[in-house]
This record gives sequence, C-alpha cells and structure tokens, in this order.
Amino acid sequence: MRKAKIFFKTDLAGILTEDETGYHFRYEPEYLTKENAEPVSLTLSLSKGTYSDKVLLPFFDGLIPEGWLLEIAEKNWKLDARDRMGILLATCRDCIGAVSVEPVNELR
Repeated sequence: MRKAKIFFKTDLAGILTEDETGYHFRYEPEYLTKENAEPVSLTLSLSKGTYSDKVLLPFFDGLIPEGWLLEIAEKNWKLDARDRMGILLATCRDCIGAVSVEPVNELR
C-alpha cells in the first residue's frame, strides 16, 4: 500500500491511498472543519466520504507531467510508465497550482 499527503496551498487537505482494490482519496477531518476549506478539485467536493476508483482518480492523474518532461522523469528516476501512483509521488511534490503531493513513508 502506498499513501500520499495531499496539500492545498499549505494545508494538509487529505490522504490519497493506493491498495489492492484501487485508489482512494479522503479529506482530513481537520481540513473539513476549517472556515476557509476549499476542495482540491471541482470533481472532489468537500465531503466526509471517500472517493474511490480502480484507476488513479482523474484529478490526480492530471497532475502528472506529460510529453518530454514525463520522459525525462521516467528515464532519470527509472520510473515505470504504467505506475501512475509512482510517477505522481516522484514528480508532483511541487506542482503548478495550489495542490502538492508528498509521499507518506510508513515504517512496517
């Protein structure tokens, strides 16, 4: 299982998880109670529920670089082009826009 912290501006907005059933995004309860809380995407409205899909949720997939920049990332970091979560974790720490992604490194 892999996890990522999803930040909106400087606030921890939620956690994105990849497991054997697919991908899941859930807003942090503390974020939902903020007066100025905004959704990370219009397709992921503020909710206590979990957004799930068998493929990487389209908003997060859209953060991944394309074209020559993706090719450079794949070659330099030896990333598998089919591993969308791996590419997201490696390349989206400092995205254009208000959303950023940080890997969660859990000790087992």
